[in-house]
Amino acid sequence: MKFLDQQKIYIKSGYGGNGCVGFRREKYVEFGGPDGGDGGRGGDVVAECVANLNTLIDFRYQQHYKAARGGHGMGANRTGKGGEDTVLKVPVGTQILDEDGETLLADLTKEGQRVVLARGGDGGFGNAHYKSSTNQAPRRADDGWPGEEHWLWLRLKLIADAGLIGLPNAGKSTFLSAVSRARPKIADYPFTTLHPNLGVGYVDGEELILADIPGLIEGAHEGAGLGDRFLGHIERCNVLLHLVDGTAGDPAKAYETVRGELEAYGEGLEDKTEIVALNKCDSLSEELIEIGVHELREASGKDVMLMSGIAGTGLDDALRAILRIITDRREQEEAETDRTYAP
Repeated sequence: MKFLDQQKIYIKSGYGGNGCVGFRREKYVEFGGPDGGDGGRGGDVVAECVANLNTLIDFRYQQHYKAARGGHGMGANRTGKGGEDTVLKVPVGTQILDEDGETLLADLTKEGQRVVLARGGDGGFGNAHYKSSTNQAPRRADDGWPGEEHWLWLRLKLIADAGLIGLPNAGKSTFLSAVSRARPKIADYPFTTLHPNLGVGYVDGEELILADIPGLIEGAHEGAGLGDRFLGHIERCNVLLHLVDGTAGDPAKAYETVRGELEAYGEGLEDKTEIVALNKCDSLSEELIEIGVHELREASGKDVMLMSGIAGTGLDDALRAILRIITDRREQEEAETDRTYAP
């Protein structure tokens, strides 16, 4: 399945059905009177958040969505049938934006969420609606009201517990493949990862969802490389695992480059809790590891973990550190909720 995180679509809700001009014609009924029914309401266009989807690829092959028109009214006071809704099934984490690509209309973050994107037109009144003591035989019926039509942008921001960040070839995909069943493409050249990957890791009986995005380079926030396109996928993460390639030569500069891009991008990424790890330690001598840890600690002001995805070193420790942060965050949110609703 190909990954697609952004797509423009056209939607149109259904027109309402027309009202009917009708009169009762029945044997032995001398004055039947008007009995034209109202038109049915047009169908809505609805977005629904569903599980087991992690891409918008279906919308690449169909961009136009129209709901059904309402049925016309009929005699004997019969109201037209309502038009069927058109339901767009989108992944958890989908944002719906106006045609300008900036105005947020809906943010679907939980399975089962539904939002009406275009409301169907109301049905027109039949002549039975207009009968009165002074107008006992109206011959007026209204046409159905038109539906709504819009061009919209769908934008997917993956929902994960932790995001993996770092320069290209820092070992993020190797880490993801080592702690989960995800199988991202891995090679010994930069930008092997061309789109985000999700994996589910397990530690101490708990499940963690991890998001691996393409590597960041200097200028990523301005569109250089691939990072600018995919930085949005870590906006929803509770914690960032920053992997630094210990074999690259200057761990401090690599760390500062990525941090600079996060701060330039904004959206709160620079404020997220961060775990720093010196990766590929299986290829380093003890002296180089000591130097790399010292430089990283000076640059980040944080404790530095040692890790190797190939050798399996430090993987469980990293997952436990992520789990601790997430657990503390959940407990804090629950405590705030209890205070909010306390009598």
